[in-house]
Amino acid sequence: QVQLVESGGGLVQAGGSLRLSCVYSGSINMISQMAWYRQAPGKQRELVAFIPNDGNVRYSDFVKGRHTVSRDRAENTVYLQMNSLKPEDTAVYYCNAFSAVPVPRTYWGQGTQVTVSS
Repeated sequence: QVQLVESGGGLVQAGGSLRLSCVYSGSINMISQMAWYRQAPGKQRELVAFIPNDGNVRYSDFVKGRHTVSRDRAENTVYLQMNSLKPEDTAVYYCNAFSAVPVPRTYWGQGTQVTVSS
């Protein structure tokens, strides 16, 4: 089992920045990849970025150049630094972890609300 707890969401004006944190615990040695997703009202959940264990982060096109994902293994934390925020970035942001062993399994945090005002 893996537990994920997000924090750092809030209200920010367009053009501003926020840093989200995701603290993971439990069977962390089984984690092969972590990711950030978001879900805006009335829309499907979508991938923001993912970071596999090799550290080679992949970003969705809509955040490239604006957001940065990093992982602090000593603190068991993954960060999403969001810059140049736009109103369309408003969503609930979820931390995600994937483990392939012993069976493929996906874990989700409770989500943190990000609201960007125009």
